[in-house]
Amino acid sequence: MTEPHLSRTDIPGKNLLLELALLFLRLGTTAFGGPAAHIAMMEDEVVRRRGWLTREKFLDLLGATNLIPGPNSTEMAIHIGFLRGGWAGLVVAGVSFIIPAMVIVLAFAWAYVRFQQWPEVSWLLYGVKPVVIAIIIQALWGLGGAAIKSKYLGILAILAAALNFLGGDELAILLGAGILAGWRQGLNHESKGNLRALLIMTILVGGFLAGAYLVMRLPTAAKVQFGLLPLFLFFCKIGSILFGSGYVLLAFLQADLVQNWHWLTATQLLDATAVGQVTPGPVFTTATFIGYLLGGFPGALIATAGIFLPAFFFVASSGPLVPRLRKSPIAGAFLDGVVVASLSLMAVVTWRLGREAVIDLPTTLLAIGSAVLLIRFRLNSFWLVLGGGLTGLMLYGLKAFSI
Repeated sequence: MTEPHLSRTDIPGKNLLLELALLFLRLGTTAFGGPAAHIAMMEDEVVRRRGWLTREKFLDLLGATNLIPGPNSTEMAIHIGFLRGGWAGLVVAGVSFIIPAMVIVLAFAWAYVRFQQWPEVSWLLYGVKPVVIAIIIQALWGLGGAAIKSKYLGILAILAAALNFLGGDELAILLGAGILAGWRQGLNHESKGNLRALLIMTILVGGFLAGAYLVMRLPTAAKVQFGLLPLFLFFCKIGSILFGSGYVLLAFLQADLVQNWHWLTATQLLDATAVGQVTPGPVFTTATFIGYLLGGFPGALIATAGIFLPAFFFVASSGPLVPRLRKSPIAGAFLDGVVVASLSLMAVVTWRLGREAVIDLPTTLLAIGSAVLLIRFRLNSFWLVLGGGLTGLMLYGLKAFSI
């Protein structure tokens, strides 16, 4: 399988861009379960089914997205769009993945403002969650086989999972695994130039980590008057510096929007976070909900643009560096370490999600059945998610009817 390559003369045609748009519109509409599930579904579509990327290339992009701030799954979509369709593909894939989630969250926000509640969705998630677990496990199995190239990388993967399970910081674990893998590769080469390059990389990475944490902890103004421009700048800052899970996002929003500026109440923030978690697509569409609460439809658009724009910039800036990293043995080893740590973090997230998703006999059967259909019959994950949702609806209806 050859990797796609775009030269300056390669101008993506309308059919190619339409294919990208349709794929990511569908994923943005059906990708429940958070970044780990989104990435698993992308791997199923672009590696296993379409052959747009090799598994190794997909893993490199996964490692790269974990080293930059912003929403990982959205950045993966942007990376894939760029490799497939150049600059036009970068925009089309990213926007197509974001729009469905934004529209769904807008509908929830409208219902919330009008009725102070949102429609019941627990029946849908009951059936979808165990299917999502099966999709992630299948992806982890395939990606792990390609990523763990040596016993040393296997040990790093286990260590990274253990540290994260015990509460270790995600970014520190990723960079630590990369540095350890890079140092081992450098020590295996006697070239002083290699060791010098590794030392420089270690200093740069350490400086980057320290700088990221300093920026994330900069004090904010005690009070900022609400306006569309301050709203845009606030979410642009969040999208530019945020590493980690949705819980980290919640901490940032709580500090500024509730405690410092009093734009939202704590209850409104928790409701916004809940909507971002239960709807498909990027969790960062929590910003859409908050923007609508604060400024109506214009506020929703401004907040969404602010939190996602940095992702396009970071991918456009870092994407061309990934092939160059692979050309250097030490930089390539660093990326290998980041990749196995990324998969370890996905595995820990899957374990935690699985404990909440597989809770009784129906959900256990859904998870096992989905895994069999994925592995044995290679059924498209879209149909599995749809089937899980319909199964949840059917069970909900039977329960209501019996009452």
